[in-house]
Amino acid sequence: MKLEKLRGEMARQGFDAYYIPSVDEHINEYLPTENQRRQFVTAFTGSAGDCVVSRNSAWVFVDSRYHEQAGYEVDKTCFQISRLGLEGQPTPVQAIQEMARRSSGKKFVLGFDPFTVSVAQWQQFERAFKNSTIVLKPAGKNLIDTVWGKQRPRPAHASIYAVPTKYTGLSAKQKLALIRKDMAKHQIDVLPITKLDQIAWLFNLRGSDIAYNPVFTAYAVITPRLAYLFTEKSRIPKAVMKTLSSVVSVLPYEEYKDAFSSLLDGKTRVLIDPKHTTAGTLKLVQKTHAIVVEADHPVELRKAVKNKTELHWMQQAHLKSGRAKIRALYWLEQQLKAKKPVTEKSFADALERFYAEEPEFIGLSFNTISGSGANSSIVHYGTPSATKKLSAGELFLIDSGVQYMGGTTDDTRTTIVGTPTAVQKHRFTLVLQAHINCAAQVFPKGTDGIRLDAITRAPLWKEGLDYGHGTGHGVGAFLNVHEGPNGIHRLAKTPFEPGMITSIEPGYYQPGWGGIRLENLYVCVEKKAQKDTHWLGFETLTYIPFDTRLIDFSMLSTDQKDWLKDYHAEVLRKIGKTLPKTEQTWLKQYCSL
Repeated sequence: MKLEKLRGEMARQGFDAYYIPSVDEHINEYLPTENQRRQFVTAFTGSAGDCVVSRNSAWVFVDSRYHEQAGYEVDKTCFQISRLGLEGQPTPVQAIQEMARRSSGKKFVLGFDPFTVSVAQWQQFERAFKNSTIVLKPAGKNLIDTVWGKQRPRPAHASIYAVPTKYTGLSAKQKLALIRKDMAKHQIDVLPITKLDQIAWLFNLRGSDIAYNPVFTAYAVITPRLAYLFTEKSRIPKAVMKTLSSVVSVLPYEEYKDAFSSLLDGKTRVLIDPKHTTAGTLKLVQKTHAIVVEADHPVELRKAVKNKTELHWMQQAHLKSGRAKIRALYWLEQQLKAKKPVTEKSFADALERFYAEEPEFIGLSFNTISGSGANSSIVHYGTPSATKKLSAGELFLIDSGVQYMGGTTDDTRTTIVGTPTAVQKHRFTLVLQAHINCAAQVFPKGTDGIRLDAITRAPLWKEGLDYGHGTGHGVGAFLNVHEGPNGIHRLAKTPFEPGMITSIEPGYYQPGWGGIRLENLYVCVEKKAQKDTHWLGFETLTYIPFDTRLIDFSMLSTDQKDWLKDYHAEVLRKIGKTLPKTEQTWLKQYCSL
């Protein structure tokens, strides 16, 4: 029925196909309910994966994190699933080109909402479809919103609150000064900001419009002397508004397009970051004939390099979350010893209770992944079962994180219920070796995540094994659990700098058999200077022991054993002494090599 209605709207607009990205007007990875358009059409709940619907076919495109999940969620009688990365699976561009080839018309019109497509995606389409019958045509209104109609959820519009400089280290005024300094380097007159985490960081504000992400729906525009924030004034308490009024003018969200356009003319230089700006915003600039300067968004890099205050509170958040997860692992062992049933959901619920007992708890940073047995191979398994019991011999993967005031956490441990098999130990140890390889690596300044990704995978590659997701992603300071520009994966071209935080999370997954992932967060730090080269490395933020029952110590080198010994010693030193006596005794045993 949804596809029928959508195709009816497409026909009225003259579209032969319609592109539905996973992101929204703010290029969010995780979306507020009212903007979950692709999920509304396809029922696929993953955080990434686009959709294209033509008059007689429909495709959903998913990366390796969701190869299994898409098969469970998407109706294959309505949609074809392209499992990207596998041989013979088309990309969105290739699928659209094939649709056009099968079309009988002289031209093939691809419709899309320009405010839900990044400039980079728009440019990719332009390059790919140049000199073809495919015509790109922006829609005046998002067609999914029309199909959704009155059933579309209303925006949450929850209250916006301020984060004191005690946690941020810099005031909004100081941050604006830094951004204006960056603008001056590029001779920029106007800087639009469409990403919500950039806006939240810049103005030291937080909200709860998106589950697990402490952001709020807004736009912002910065000039050398003025700043504008576009959101509902009624959401901002009077005391917060009083402080804000000295640095930014707050205008209604709906006035963004007109107000932004009014600042532009043929001589205005506007910075556009293709990755973090929508094509809709670019088109507003082009209409005024303003000068487009393509460059990396200055807020993104400033946000990624944490200051000393931000790092302090990130460290504190990880001590709290580490203690909670250790207590949950102890609880699990006691339940199993007492032969009390534990389900995926009952463990996830217990873990959240332990998290919430720590001071300054705000909420989870994402939906806990609590997968046992075959479910552990589903990379982003975010629906723990209330009936799936943990069983002897099964791997149990727990990927979870928390938002504490000032800090965001994300970590993964894989444990065993009962006694592991030789194969389970072997593959777990390969993943552990990969983790240690990256965590212990020292590298010259200027090294990007592409090279670190290859170093990490080496132990698995030697045995013809691999994992489909990236090795690491940036993490915000009391912000989004996934942030750029740094990362450790095949496309990560941003060099690491001291103060950047990254996950290191190699894994191994086999459908039906199970999955293994071992994840810590680390901060990039200076290691040493030698001649003209500055060397960098990683310092751990996460303190949770690895399950030694799953380690084949004969596979570890002396250096790897030393790293593990030192790491477990730090877990005991930093967290062990803060636990009750019985849990402290258990932790000492659990950490022993």
